[in-house]
Amino acid sequence: MNVNIEAAIAILMISFFVLVIIRLPVTFALIISTALTMLYCKIPLMTMVQQMSKAVNSFSLLAIPFFILMGEIMGAGGISSRLLEFANVCVGHLRGGLAHVNILASMFFGGISGSAVADVSSLGTLEIPMMEKAGYDRPFATAVTVSSACQGLIIPPSHNMVLYSMAAGGISVGRLFWAGYAPGILLGVCLMILCWFMSIKRNYPKGERVPLRHAVKVTREAFFAIFAMVIIVGGVSCGLFTATESAAIACIYSFLVSMFIYKELKMRHMPKVLSNTVKTLAMVYSLIAAAGAFSWILAYLRIPARVTDLLLGISDNRFVVLILINLILLFLGCIMDMAPLVLIMTPILLPVVQKFGMTPIQFGIVLMLNLGIGLCTPPVGSCLFAGCAIGKISIEETTKALLPMYVVMVVALLLITFIPAITMTLPNIVMP
Repeated sequence: MNVNIEAAIAILMISFFVLVIIRLPVTFALIISTALTMLYCKIPLMTMVQQMSKAVNSFSLLAIPFFILMGEIMGAGGISSRLLEFANVCVGHLRGGLAHVNILASMFFGGISGSAVADVSSLGTLEIPMMEKAGYDRPFATAVTVSSACQGLIIPPSHNMVLYSMAAGGISVGRLFWAGYAPGILLGVCLMILCWFMSIKRNYPKGERVPLRHAVKVTREAFFAIFAMVIIVGGVSCGLFTATESAAIACIYSFLVSMFIYKELKMRHMPKVLSNTVKTLAMVYSLIAAAGAFSWILAYLRIPARVTDLLLGISDNRFVVLILINLILLFLGCIMDMAPLVLIMTPILLPVVQKFGMTPIQFGIVLMLNLGIGLCTPPVGSCLFAGCAIGKISIEETTKALLPMYVVMVVALLLITFIPAITMTLPNIVMP
């Protein structure tokens, strides 16, 4: 290689971060910085085009449009209100019951849609006014809605897990899905414990127990929504079909349930549902293509190996390096969106964590939670913005109310980072 490697790395990184700072879309920032670096290295730009094409030419990526479409169908088909009622049956009678209902409903909805922003947008319109009417502070109600949405990124299905699987070299999506359950539930339980203490301190109300007959009716209706998770995860883990096939089947199932059982999805809603799906899909696939070329130039310049050597040079202590990696991801999650960071940081940091015995499956969940916390933080947290818009409250007020939630989420993150059994027990049992 007859070029100055350090200069090439500087061109790649500086141009990328400058373009991101001036608010150029990340897709274009990736393409431009890659092109500038290739021109400096005298690499034909056709190589960039080939790598972009190669990045999207993957059968496993076909699962993404189906997961996105399924989430849009369920968001328009009355799923959210039924999950909210079912969560109320389970935990609504506790002190601070509506806060617990909010968290549990997010756990259920995240396990169906796989989207944190969809969670906030769909459930928040019901939960925030309901909590405020019952006597909860609006900042607290908004903060609970925003923070609990992180569960949707960890509990399957999640199209971001499919992206990670591709970026990590094609690891098992089924094992990733099973690995997400225990950490997602752990995060929800930690948030519930915090809300219970805060409810006692602030004297928030507790709800009444739902009569048995009504509870049975609510559970029966919610069953059809929750069964979508069984189709996706159960089918993949039992080897009945691939992640892509399970997503397609769950998509059809969601349409039938929303149209003919709940009867809230009408044919007139489908153009908007399909339009939203195509818009999201266009952004995701263009990002995947751009990140494919960016990842190739990272490997060409041996940046992952250099980062590994750098972190190992700081310390050879496992705890120090893993905490440092978490801090880096938390910081980047505050200033960039989730999908590009999954595609960019996976090939850089995965070799580092593997040196310390962390499996790609466990790192995937750690990465998801790190970047999920970033969705709840300023200045670019999309969940935070969605929650503030729905709750009609300022970002400053919501961020202040979120401070104790941040602490709890970081505690959950550290437990997942340093206790592999939390993540790996289920996939090792179900899909050894």
